[in-house]
Amino acid sequence: MVRQLLLVFSLLVTLTQAESSESKPLVGKVSGQTYISPTKAFKVPIPVLPELGGVINDTEDVVTFQDAFNIHVSIAALAQDATQRWELSTRGTKEYLIYFFKTYVYPDFEQRFKGTRVESARYLPTLQDGALLTYTLLPGGSMFADRVSLAGSSDTPAVAKRGNLIFVRDGYIFVLSTELAERVLKRSTYNKTTAEEDEFLRQRLIDLVGKMEFNQPLAATPKK
Repeated sequence: MVRQLLLVFSLLVTLTQAESSESKPLVGKVSGQTYISPTKAFKVPIPVLPELGGVINDTEDVVTFQDAFNIHVSIAALAQDATQRWELSTRGTKEYLIYFFKTYVYPDFEQRFKGTRVESARYLPTLQDGALLTYTLLPGGSMFADRVSLAGSSDTPAVAKRGNLIFVRDGYIFVLSTELAERVLKRSTYNKTTAEEDEFLRQRLIDLVGKMEFNQPLAATPKK
C-alpha cells in the first residue's frame, strides 16, 4: 500500500505538470458536463471549458482539470486498505490526516520542487467530518509556468502556492488540490496578503467539495 500511495501522489504531480493541448483518453467517464471517477467514488461538475483550453487528464485514482487561463484543480481518491484503516482508527481523524499529508503528499512536492515548504495548515472539524487544509509554497512549481514572463528575472523562479484539502469518506482518502494562479500570472503587480491568499484557496476548495457527489451521503452526526 505504501508503494501504491507514493505512486499515486507521484502521478498527481506528474499529471499536473503535463503540457498538452489535448486531453488523453480518459479512464473515468464524462457525462454531459460531469466527470465520473473510474471507481464511482465521486462525480463532479467539470470546472474547465474546451473553448478556454480546458483539458482533463486522469488515472484510476487521480483526475486533473486545467485550462489556459487560471484554473488548475486535481482530485485524488484512493481506497484505504487495512493498514490505512488501522492508522485512522488508532490516530483519530485529525492526527491521521496530518500523518497522511506529511508521509505521502508533502514529500513528493518537496522532492520535485527544491525549497518547498508548508506555509500553514488548519484542521476543519465540521467539514466532511474532519478535513485538513494546507497551504504549500512551491518554488518553480507553478502549473502555469509556460505563461509566466521572467524577463529580467530568469534566475528567480516564481513561487506557486497550492492549497490541499484532505479528508476520508466512504473508505477513500480524498486529496483536493488547487493552485492560486494569480500569484504567478500577475507576479509583477500582485500584492495580496497571506491571509487573503489563504481565504481565496480555502473558499475555492470548499466550493469544489461542495459540488462533488459521493457514493453515499454522510451519516448524520449523533446528538450528544
